Amino acid sequence: MLKHIVSVVCLCAFAAPAWSQTEAETTSAESLEVAPEKILVVGQRPGPGLWKVSKGDHVLWVFGTYSPLPMKMEWRSHEVEAILAKSQEFIWPPSPKMPIFQIARALPFAIGADKNPGDATLKDVLPPDLYARWLPLREKYIRDVDRVERRRPLFAAGDLYGGALYKNGLSNSRDVTDAIIKIAKKNNLKITEPKVDLSIDSPVRAVRDFKKTSLEDVQCFARTIERLETDIDAMRVRANAWAKGDLETIRKLVFADGGEACHAAVMNSAIMKGQPDVQSLDARLQLAWVDAAEQALTANLSTFAVMPLKRLLDPKGVLADLQARGYQVESPE
Repeated sequence: MLKHIVSVVCLCAFAAPAWSQTEAETTSAESLEVAPEKILVVGQRPGPGLWKVSKGDHVLWVFGTYSPLPMKMEWRSHEVEAILAKSQEFIWPPSPKMPIFQIARALPFAIGADKNPGDATLKDVLPPDLYARWLPLREKYIRDVDRVERRRPLFAAGDLYGGALYKNGLSNSRDVTDAIIKIAKKNNLKITEPKVDLSIDSPVRAVRDFKKTSLEDVQCFARTIERLETDIDAMRVRANAWAKGDLETIRKLVFADGGEACHAAVMNSAIMKGQPDVQSLDARLQLAWVDAAEQALTANLSTFAVMPLKRLLDPKGVLADLQARGYQVESPE
C-alpha cells in the first residue's frame, strides 16, 4: 500500500488500517517459545482451520488470512473447498470507496507526493544515528538507492520492508485469497464486497498540501528498521505456523499492527485530521462487514468469508461484534 500512496485513493486507503492483510508482531522469536525456522515450508499447505459463526442451522465460516507468507507455498484446503461447494455467498473484507470524480481530479497533482518537501534526502531528515542504521539495510535490501534516498521516510520504510521480505523468501501476495475467490466463482456463489463511502474535502488541495507538508514519520521509519534488525526469524515462525495450521503457536502470537507508527504518521497529519470521513473509517469498515455478515447469515444456510487473522483474534473485532448480536462463535480446534 505504501508504494501506491502517491495516488490520492491509496493515500486515503493507507490512512485507514488495512483490512485486506495483516501482520503479527512480537518482541522476538524467543518470546514465541519456538526455535527460529531458517527454512520456510514449501509445498501444499492448508493454513488454519475455520471460525464458525452460527444461529440455528445458518452458518458463516470465516477463514483467517495472514501476511507475509512463504513465497513458494502452494495453498490448498480440502475443508475450505468442501464448504465453498455447499455455500451460497462469499464475503470479502470491507474496503473504502472514493467518488471517481475526486480520484480523476486529484491524480494529475499526485506525481511527486512520495518525495520529501524541498527535495530533501533521507540523510537530511533522519537523525544521524538512525540514518547510520539504515545504510547497511539499504545496501542489503534496496536496488534503486538514488530513488529511495529522496523518498519520505514513510515510503522508504515501505520499500525497505518489501525488499526484506523478498530476500527472506516471504511475500505479501494475495495468492491464498485469490485461490479462494476462484473456487467461490467456480461454484457460482454470490460475491459480496462491503464498501464504505469515503469522500475527501477539496482533494486537489489535499494532495498539494500533502506534497508541501512534512510528516511526523521518523518513528515509522525507526520501527521498520527495528523490526528488520530483530524480527526476521519471528516472521518465519509466524508464516510457518499459519501455513501448517499450527493454531497453538498462532494463539501465542501477540497481534498488533506492524505499521501502527506509519499509520499514525498519516492520520495525525494536519491534512487527515481535517477529514472526518477518514478519521471514522476504521469503525465504519468494521460495521459494514458485520452488517453484511448478519444479512448473509439470515439469508443463507452456509456463507463463507475471509478476514485478516488479527481482526478475528481482536477482542473488539468482527467476531466479538457478531457475538454481541447474539450469534454463537466457535474457534477452530
